[in-house]
Amino acid sequence: MRILVTGGSGVLGRRVAPLLREAGHEVAAPSSSALDLFDPAAVREAVAEADAVLHLATRIPIGRLDDREAWRDNDRLRAEASRLLVDAALVAATQAYVQPTVPFLYPDGPADDDTPVVDPAPEHLRSVVAAEAQAARFAAAGRRGVVLRIGLLDGPGTGNDEPATVHGASLHVADAASALVLALTLPSGVYNATRDGERVANGRLRAAGWRPRH
Repeated sequence: MRILVTGGSGVLGRRVAPLLREAGHEVAAPSSSALDLFDPAAVREAVAEADAVLHLATRIPIGRLDDREAWRDNDRLRAEASRLLVDAALVAATQAYVQPTVPFLYPDGPADDDTPVVDPAPEHLRSVVAAEAQAARFAAAGRRGVVLRIGLLDGPGTGNDEPATVHGASLHVADAASALVLALTLPSGVYNATRDGERVANGRLRAAGWRPRH
């Protein structure tokens, strides 16, 4: 497959792109300077020949996590850029669109893939809802739209040396990468990508053959 990976220079993109190439896929992973994800024409050109899109681009404001204004660009990447990518993918022959989000939409207590999310979502998670809606729109058009709700990352490059288990949903970056590669083959839907035994269960992804190794 020809796969467009946004955020190819990010912590996930750097791990996912080599895995895809090892599996025999043709990968385009442009940097943020090479592809303006808020430019509709540029996005259409980037997606035109892609069989699948992995939208991994983020802009996490490390050191300013409590500053809502600092999250604006990340929110735009989740909501606005996701919309433009799906618009382009629906025009093209693209068959799969994978959107990673977070599992923190669930209410307190045990949750699985079918647990209803908090509605309305807290303000800081509204862009997550918007991003997931774009994957659902892609699926509604008869293509495969997959959402991976990935736990808080740890491991090399993430800033977390140890699992942040206090949130009940964590994942090593290497396991997140393997989940994203598998997501390209999955039916449309929402899948939790978290460690075994956490508050947020990963049953649907495990049923598809995925196993976290860290």
